[in-house]
Amino acid sequence: MSISVYHTSDAWWAGTPDAVAKVDTSASTTAQLLADRAAIGQAATSAETVAVTGLDLLAPVTAPCRVVAQMTNFASHVEDTGGNPKTVPLTFFRKASGSVSGPADDIVKPDHVRLLDYEVEIGLVIGREMPVGTTITADNLADYVCGLVVTNDVSARDVQLTKTQFYEAKSYPGFTPVGPALVLVDADELGRFGELRLQLRVNGELRQNSTVKNDMIYRPVQALGALARFQRLSPGDLVLTGTPVGTALSAPPKAVQKLVSLLPDDVKWKLFFAGQAKNPKYLQDGDVVEASVATDDGKIDLGTQHNRVTYA
Repeated sequence: MSISVYHTSDAWWAGTPDAVAKVDTSASTTAQLLADRAAIGQAATSAETVAVTGLDLLAPVTAPCRVVAQMTNFASHVEDTGGNPKTVPLTFFRKASGSVSGPADDIVKPDHVRLLDYEVEIGLVIGREMPVGTTITADNLADYVCGLVVTNDVSARDVQLTKTQFYEAKSYPGFTPVGPALVLVDADELGRFGELRLQLRVNGELRQNSTVKNDMIYRPVQALGALARFQRLSPGDLVLTGTPVGTALSAPPKAVQKLVSLLPDDVKWKLFFAGQAKNPKYLQDGDVVEASVATDDGKIDLGTQHNRVTYA
């Protein structure tokens, strides 16, 4: 049975999505906590619980850590941005661990960013050393992925597109809200990964809504297997697995794309950003973003994060 782990400024907590007990541990990082599984288990079965709603939660994944993300990994999102899901490669990028923030922290838009976007994603939390050369299979996946979290891959699209790289555009402080819970799962529960539904709302309006089994292109076994060829991962590291259709950014019609491709870059970007500036889906000051991940039967529930957008 899954265990929901929460983090506050002075303690770790474990139990259900609703009620938790304090973990008797000296751990200050996620990696240290994961090495103290006995203490987590004791807290999860304790009768001395408090309501999760009364806790001031931090991210259950602590920085510094590696934050690795999969790019264009949902068929619906690939199609919406003008790509072909059948030919899109398995691709990764890195985010700064300084972008990790809590499930109720503000998303602060830097002054120079015009097009602030959202991407609800499932985060895989690594629970065991995964050296380069590790073989990842369906049978041993649960040995390396100990838990799942809700994440939001916040993106400065005008920075991302003009510089043709992701690191800066997705690494500003607060651009990776994580939590509320780190949900520890066993092999059977991890086997239900395909049933997880990702949803994101802005000011109550449903923007993203998709399940893994109907949409995700490269599953965790494939992703971690590819990462292990060149990237070491350690306990407490975080791997984001992509987002479905529904982000503010969307590709123009094919005919428009062909026409625009003939223009000089400066003219092309000027026209593109002029059009995107009229798109009301980009995040604005005061917007509230709610991202959640759960199975439809609620047996696996990673919770919902609530983040308000503010301007620097």
